[in-house]
Amino acid sequence: MTDSGSYLLGCSEAEQARLESQSAVLAPATEAQLDRLGVKPGERVIDLGCGPGYVLRLLAKRVAPSGSVVGVERNAHFASLARRYVAERSLSQVEVIEGDAYDTGMARASFDGAHMRLVLVNVPEPQRVVREMVALVRPGGWVASFEADLLSFNCDPPSPEWTRLLDAYKSYSDAQGIDLCVGRRTHSLFRAAGVVDIHVEAVAYVSSAPNPSRLILLDFVNNVREKMIEQGFAGRADLESDFAALERHLSNPEVLVTSHLFYQLSGRVPQ
Repeated sequence: MTDSGSYLLGCSEAEQARLESQSAVLAPATEAQLDRLGVKPGERVIDLGCGPGYVLRLLAKRVAPSGSVVGVERNAHFASLARRYVAERSLSQVEVIEGDAYDTGMARASFDGAHMRLVLVNVPEPQRVVREMVALVRPGGWVASFEADLLSFNCDPPSPEWTRLLDAYKSYSDAQGIDLCVGRRTHSLFRAAGVVDIHVEAVAYVSSAPNPSRLILLDFVNNVREKMIEQGFAGRADLESDFAALERHLSNPEVLVTSHLFYQLSGRVPQ
């Protein structure tokens, strides 16, 4: 996102695959949120931290044919993937810009609405992104965020390996300045940025084998395992042993994994 901190989970092929799978799971809830907002044809909207671009399609079909969508993504590789995603779907009203969500450099109050999904949970100083987002929206325009919180993240029956890996991953994230529980704070962050008429709902998901969503903790750890080891948050042998044991545990279809709690926030910039 910025030189003060990058996207926590990187941009490996494994992370790209995880994001694609995650997008399919979250699409219905995202669509429902956009429908509640009443995004209108002709609006000019922005998606901050658009990643490979999956939300751009959802926004584009609501503002079409006369509106426009701008996706902002700091990572050059993800921005390239987003442009390809847009081109393959002939989304002519969508533009993808390689830029910094902390400081886009775009005109203040120049959009009818602004959206972001799972950005704040992956970057330090989330309040700066929120302030930038709100500043881009005209008076009376809308803002929407979709953020995660570890509040409900667990497996049952419990697993000591789950607990150790999650604790190590959380400690690593904390050291990078990342708040994995930011979802519960989004209402405060947006209020502090001046947003009014705030509405918050929440959704969680439950999965079991063979649903790949059950492996999300392993996906997270796998994306940063070398950094966790290098920085002393886990020993290689212990991490690999716990990883294999948890993988076996989660292969049992009688084990249920409850996802993060996802907070869906919407609000308005004051007139």
